[in-house]
Amino acid sequence: MTLEDHVGDIVAKARAALGVSVEEAAALAGLAVDTHRRFEQTGQGSPPPRFDRLAGRLGLAADRLAAIAGGWLPQPYDLNRWHELRQISTTEGMAVNCYLIWDAATREAALFDTGWEAQPVFELIGRNELELKDLFITHGHHDHVAALAPLQRRFPRAKVHSGPPLVRADPQSPAGDVIGIGGLRVMARPTPGHSEEGTSYLIQGWMGSAPPVVVVGDALFAGSMGRTVEAAFETAKQAIRKQILSLPAATLICPGHGPMTTVGEEKAHNPFFA
Repeated sequence: MTLEDHVGDIVAKARAALGVSVEEAAALAGLAVDTHRRFEQTGQGSPPPRFDRLAGRLGLAADRLAAIAGGWLPQPYDLNRWHELRQISTTEGMAVNCYLIWDAATREAALFDTGWEAQPVFELIGRNELELKDLFITHGHHDHVAALAPLQRRFPRAKVHSGPPLVRADPQSPAGDVIGIGGLRVMARPTPGHSEEGTSYLIQGWMGSAPPVVVVGDALFAGSMGRTVEAAFETAKQAIRKQILSLPAATLICPGHGPMTTVGEEKAHNPFFA
């Protein structure tokens, strides 16, 4: 398991979002400018940065940065609790995740984002004898919708749900409606910031004692968050707090990149949300 963002990525994202110069960050970190640049690029370096001085300026938690630098990862969870959930990762320059869910009784299925390639989705749907009913898009960045066209050709009756600027295939199902996938319920929750149209999807109704699942695209990663421009940084953080971190601690978070995590893990360990 590898985090999407190493500690240098996290510092670089926060610095850029707040308009802090590399020179100022380096001075706070107690590093030469070139050394700090290498730290942001690699997450490594000697001497290590002074997280206690740097974190306050960047709105991050110093102890959480240090933990990630020391190898923190989300605690293991039993994915068998969500029997009808699969993460599909495809790579074209970078790895991206999409997610397939289905109802065990009706075999109705929904896909969240598409990833780079449609073939792994085709194979999983065929192997489990599923009917793809809905496609939910978290945001329109290319890596998340690259396989949308072939999926629509193979499953022309599947409805596409997303925020603008993507065209909604079913105007009668706007973001915010509760959409049924058999006994599962999907509800859109707006999470703008990384992208203007960013949308997360809360899935409830799992059999047994399985907690809710929230597919978040690039709004939130294990130990980090999606890159934003300066004007959208606080909007993104507020949306994450309201729409994702307000969910029960056991809620499974399914991000667009990197490993799955939980609300409880992120509230306890994410440096952006101390």
